[in-house]
Amino acid sequence: MVLLRCVLLFVSLRASLGGSVENVGPHVHATAGEVWPKPKYQEGTDQFYVVDAQLFEFKSDVKGCDILDKAFLRYQRIILDDYRTVENHANSLNRIRHEKTWKGDPLFQGYLKELNVSLGGSCDSYPKDEQILQKEQYRIVVNETGAWLNSDTVWGILRGLETFSQLVYLARDEESLRINVTVIEDTARYSHRGLLVDTSRHFIPVKSLCTMLDAMSYNKLNVFHWHIVDDQSFPYVSKRFPKLSEKGAYTQNLIYPVSDVQYIIDYARDRGIRVIPEFDSPGHTRSWGAAYPELLTECYSGTTKNGLLGPIDPTKAKTYSFLTELFKEIISVFPDKYIHLGGDEVPFDCWKSNPSIQQFMRKNNITDYELLENYYIQNVLHIVAKLNATPVVWEEVFNNGVQISDDTIVHVWYPNRWEKELFNVTDAGHWAVLSACWYLDMVNSYGNGDWLKYYRCEPTSFNGTKQQADLILGGEACMWAEAVNEYNIIQRVWPRASATAERLWSSVDVTDEQDAARRLEEHTCRMNRRGIHAQPPNGPGFCRY
Repeated sequence: MVLLRCVLLFVSLRASLGGSVENVGPHVHATAGEVWPKPKYQEGTDQFYVVDAQLFEFKSDVKGCDILDKAFLRYQRIILDDYRTVENHANSLNRIRHEKTWKGDPLFQGYLKELNVSLGGSCDSYPKDEQILQKEQYRIVVNETGAWLNSDTVWGILRGLETFSQLVYLARDEESLRINVTVIEDTARYSHRGLLVDTSRHFIPVKSLCTMLDAMSYNKLNVFHWHIVDDQSFPYVSKRFPKLSEKGAYTQNLIYPVSDVQYIIDYARDRGIRVIPEFDSPGHTRSWGAAYPELLTECYSGTTKNGLLGPIDPTKAKTYSFLTELFKEIISVFPDKYIHLGGDEVPFDCWKSNPSIQQFMRKNNITDYELLENYYIQNVLHIVAKLNATPVVWEEVFNNGVQISDDTIVHVWYPNRWEKELFNVTDAGHWAVLSACWYLDMVNSYGNGDWLKYYRCEPTSFNGTKQQADLILGGEACMWAEAVNEYNIIQRVWPRASATAERLWSSVDVTDEQDAARRLEEHTCRMNRRGIHAQPPNGPGFCRY
C-alpha cells in the first residue's frame, strides 16, 4: 500500500511538473570545440590538427612575467589532462590508438606541438582599473603553418589562452585531441563582468573560493565582488580592530585572516580577476555590534531601551573616526581602486525610536530619515574620497537623493524595475552596474536548467540613449548565501552564471538560444572535467568523458 502511494505520488508529481514522453538520447546534443562565451568574430574550417599533448608547449617572447608563466603551466596541465582522459577512455574500451584513423583524412593538417604567444605591451601586475580591462582583446590564428596568440595586454593573453584551451576538443573518434583551423578576433563587450559571493550568511572556505575563481576564469568573468561581512557574521580579520572577527564571526575557525585574504587576491590576480570588497553600512551591520555595540543605534520601546541594536548610529563623531581607520586598512589590503559601500535596505524603525537621534535631527534640521541616511552616506563617501578610492553603492543611495560624485558607481539590484532604474541612473550621468536579473539564489531548475532566464537579460533594453548605454560598465551575477554553503554553492552558481558571462562578454546580437544550449552543454562538461561541479544545464544528457 505504501509503495503504491509512492508510485502514484511520483506519477502525479511528474504530471504536475509537465512530464512527457521523451526521445532516446540527450535533450541537447553538445558541440565540440566551440567557445564560451562566444567570440566577437570567428572564422573556422573543418581542417584540423591533432594536438600532441605530451610534446605540446607554449612559446612566448615575454620573459619574466610571472602571470603568464603560471598561466602557461595551468593551461598546459588542462590540455594534458584532456589528453589523458582520451587515453584512459580508449584503454578502458580496449582500443589501440591508430594514427590511420585521422592520418589519411584529407582535412588532417599534421600535429600541433606549440602555440606562439606574443605580448604587445608590458607585464602588468594587477588588473586594477577599467581602462586596463577594456583591453582584453586578443587574436588567435590557427592556420596551415601553425598557431599564434597575440594581445597588447597580459589580460588579453589570459582570455586568449582560455579560448585556445576550449578550441582543443575531444574528437568523436574517441582517440585524439583536435583543434580546427580557425581565426578568432575577440574582445569583451563590457569591462565589468562580475560575480558576487556572500561569505557572511554561510562561511565559504578559501578552497571553495579558489574553485569559484577558477570557474570565473573559464567563463571570462573578471570581477570577484566579495560580500565578506553582513549582519550574521564578521569573518574578515581586521588588524586595526581584531575584536570585529573575535566577537562577530560565527567561530574562530570560520574567519579570513590577512594571509587568506592576500592568497585570494593573488589567486584572482593570476587569473585576471579583480577583487572588490564590500563592507555594507549603515544597515547589515549587526555583527559589528558584537564587538563595538556603541557603533550601532540603541532601539527603544516607548521611552525604554529594549536591548536591541539597529543600524550604525550616524549622529556620533566617533562613528566616523572608526570608519576612517577601518576603511584606511581595507583600502591598504585590497589593491583594487573600487570599494563597495553598500547602503541598501536600511531599516528606519530603530532610528525613529531613539530619542538621541531625534534630538540630533531637530538640532541639524534633518526632517526625515532618508535625509539622515544621506547625512551618513555623504560622510562615508567623503572618507573614501580622501583615501583615493572609487565608491560603489547599491541603488537605494541614488534613489534617496544622496549627493554622489560623478565617479560613484550605482549598483542596480532591485527586481521588476531595473529598466527604469538604469534609465534614471544613467540619465543622471552616473556609471551603472546591473545585477537585478542575475540573482542566482532564485532557483527554478526542474527539467531544463534555468540559465535561459539569465541569458535573456539584455542590459541595454531600457530605452536609453547611446550616451546612457555607454555609462553601463557591465554587470554581476549574485550568489547570496542564506541557502548555500561550501557543499552546494559551486553547483548552484555554475553553469547558471555562465549565461551572465556570455551576455556581458559577447556581442549584443548573440541571441541564438539553441546554439547557446549546445555550446553550454559542452562547456558544462568541460568545467566538470576541470573539477568544477557544475550542474547539468539542459535536462537529461551525459558527458562523453
